[in-house]
Amino acid sequence: MDGNIQVGVIMLGVQDVDRAKKFYVDGLGCAAEQDYPGFVRCRLGEGSSSPALYEWEAAARDAGVSPEGSGFRGVSFHFITGAREQVDGVMNRAAAAGTVVKEAAATGWGGYYGHFADPDGYLWKVTTAG
Repeated sequence: MDGNIQVGVIMLGVQDVDRAKKFYVDGLGCAAEQDYPGFVRCRLGEGSSSPALYEWEAAARDAGVSPEGSGFRGVSFHFITGAREQVDGVMNRAAAAGTVVKEAAATGWGGYYGHFADPDGYLWKVTTAG
């Protein structure tokens, strides 16, 4: 091992795998690479880590931790695009499939971004620097 850590898959504990799959695959347009009862691994764009949707309690058991937890999880996923139109396109797909947390808007420093949440409350920020 060369000492560099890479993230290939990001496992998301979800309450309803079918609901989460519908959001990511049907709503956001991700491809389902693996699709098993209680587990779905999606493919995002080239070079991106893959989200894996795994039943919440099964994921907790797998890690040997309590499944109890609520509120902000201290994590958000960021999709950095090249243009405002791309931000708007992703935000529109997310709005049709889930919950917009913060509408996309210009910032004081020249950027543009918005936030949406998946059905289990995981936050996504879609942004561009210009």
